[in-house]
Amino acid sequence: MSVSNRSAAVAEHFDVVIVGAGLSGIGQAYHLQRDCPDRTFTILEGRGAIGGTWDLFRYPGVRSDSDMHTLGFAFQPWTAAKAIADGPSIRRYIEDTARTHGIDRHIRFGHRVTAADWSDETACWTVDVEGPDGAELRFRCNFLCLCSGYYNYARGHAPAFAGQEQFAGQIVHPQFWPETLDYAGKRVVVIGSGATAMTLVPELARKAAQVTMLQRSPTYVVSRPAEDRIANGLRRILPDRLAYGVTRWKNVLLGQLFYTIARKRPEGFKRRLIAMVRDQLGSDYDVDSHFTPRYAPWDQRLCLVPDADLFDAIKAGRADVVTDTIDTFTPGGIRLTSGSELPADIIVTATGLEVQLLSGIRFTLDGVPVDWPNRVQYKGMMFSDVPNLSYTFGYTNASWTLKADLVAGYVCRLLRAMRRRGMARVTPRVADPAMARLPFVDFTSGYVARAMHLLPQQGSRKPWKLNQNYALDVLALRYGSIDDEMEFTPLTQAGTRRVA
Repeated sequence: MSVSNRSAAVAEHFDVVIVGAGLSGIGQAYHLQRDCPDRTFTILEGRGAIGGTWDLFRYPGVRSDSDMHTLGFAFQPWTAAKAIADGPSIRRYIEDTARTHGIDRHIRFGHRVTAADWSDETACWTVDVEGPDGAELRFRCNFLCLCSGYYNYARGHAPAFAGQEQFAGQIVHPQFWPETLDYAGKRVVVIGSGATAMTLVPELARKAAQVTMLQRSPTYVVSRPAEDRIANGLRRILPDRLAYGVTRWKNVLLGQLFYTIARKRPEGFKRRLIAMVRDQLGSDYDVDSHFTPRYAPWDQRLCLVPDADLFDAIKAGRADVVTDTIDTFTPGGIRLTSGSELPADIIVTATGLEVQLLSGIRFTLDGVPVDWPNRVQYKGMMFSDVPNLSYTFGYTNASWTLKADLVAGYVCRLLRAMRRRGMARVTPRVADPAMARLPFVDFTSGYVARAMHLLPQQGSRKPWKLNQNYALDVLALRYGSIDDEMEFTPLTQAGTRRVA
């Protein structure tokens, strides 16, 4: 349904529309209920279930790559023994949180947002939606919160490999794992070296005859206990909420400390990471070829393996790592550039995600399309010259939900200020047009690099520059000014139904 064809349906009106019912959307809804109880809101979820990423991904062994004391909600303690949790447990946690706080009653499932147009005259967003059975629906809201993640749910990154049509086995992308896939006793090659591959390989190796992780270049890999002994000990002597809060800050501060050391002393930190892998695999293993990256630590996200499961699978001979490039697929597997061949019955293309920051929604301002690459992100949660719109994008060096929680709280601060001041519109404005522009994030992972030309930019100074630091963002978003380069505008036109 096009933005111009707005007379086709009657629109429901809400103070706030949230797009997405995953971690970010459920968190935003909780904050609205708590901090702005007088506001009406709905959650539009394109799929048929709560959970976002954790409902979509169903590949074997899917799990968090962050601890659940920071990936979990600040207001809902994670009380399970395992801090590095499996996907089904995380999905149940999100569902239970939504149910406990009555948020599930606000979700419209099967509602995929296709377009959104801002009207200066009415100070409203008009949101076009493809509803169940393809029905064309429309919603209006004073504030729009994009909590739908950063990647395309409909397709993953799937590069074309030479000869793949002649492969006689099955090719699978982890984002769309077939429930009926039987890999027991099979030879499996997993292409990739990111978090998904690191998760799949040890899990597949439990049943498969042999699993090979084929990578073009190595990734930093760190083993960590699946259970946090300090967290579990605190929970035995403290109330759940207090134990959770202490553990959350412990993990935040430790994570930030290690990140700071890695960025300030990259060579020393790199040597320590490699030495830890060598301790796991032994001096005879070729760590230099398979676990020594060419980039500095945290140029890309470190991969976490719980309880050294990947290393255990390699040492047991059930899995191996090959570092090479693909020449062509063959009927029986993959021929490498080096000339060697990898036999395979199943090939898993863990080749990454396709970034889609704003869910592919067509955004217009009074009918004029928004040119996103020329916008600048404001405090990592809004965009220059785009009114009454927030988006959630987590940290690259810490858990997603840490930033999501701060964004949700900041949105509520804005809404309360707008009501108190009698304002209808709030718009970030760059005060200095000559301010230098920087890439969206300082991150070299392939999925980000492939999409960088499509993404908004960041500025060279606050409030346009990302902190990538939870403690600094707590100060900026929870306690800092809401007036720094932010324009508040009253509604001067008559006839508007309500003011945000």
